Amino acid sequence: MKIALIGYGKMGHVIEEIAIARGHEVVCRIDVDNQDDFDSQAFASADVAIEFTTPATAVDNYKRAFASGVPVVSGTTGWLERMPEIKAACEAGATFFYASNFSLGVNVFFAVNRWLASVMNHFEDYKVSLDEIHHIHKLDHPSGTAITLADGIIDNIDRLSSWSETSQADDILPVTAEREGEVPGTHIVRYDSEVDTITIEHRAKSRRGFALGAVIAAEFTVGKKGFLTMSDMLSFLK
Repeated sequence: MKIALIGYGKMGHVIEEIAIARGHEVVCRIDVDNQDDFDSQAFASADVAIEFTTPATAVDNYKRAFASGVPVVSGTTGWLERMPEIKAACEAGATFFYASNFSLGVNVFFAVNRWLASVMNHFEDYKVSLDEIHHIHKLDHPSGTAITLADGIIDNIDRLSSWSETSQADDILPVTAEREGEVPGTHIVRYDSEVDTITIEHRAKSRRGFALGAVIAAEFTVGKKGFLTMSDMLSFLK
């Protein structure tokens, strides 16, 4: 498989290492200083592009890849208000795989979170909260992973209507976001009552789990069309 990397920072380097170890070829590396390479033959020869950049640049990156007929796998968060544009592009023939977190462990955590929320829906004495911690270079907050977790909780607990980083209203799920050092990513869901506390936590140890998941997603994406998610991939792998 020929891979183009869009974003060649720390994550891009780890993705490259894992991709090569799995027998793939990186044919193009695009970063802030070589944007013209989107129009190169090397980029157009890629079977798939893996994109980890910034919320401000992500959507333009996707569209430039689509213009060259290259499918995109992306883990950039913070741009989802523009998702209708990307889904429209997929309906017109583009291929796009999106996940707020490519870690296989996090996606197990998503499932546990939804199950626990469905159980705790029956116990109104518990107040639920969500905390996330990431490295200081992460621009968006809360993280895309935290938003996915929050949505999973709200969808399963009738007494909650939305999440917020500021409101303490009874029908609001409080979410806190901390930026600290080089923390790869920690997410904590806490149910607290007068008698006890129930906590589930996912703590990433490095970027490698995210990178491996992104490469596996790229392997899954090649040859497919439309809008794809981790649910599609995990269902396929069963």
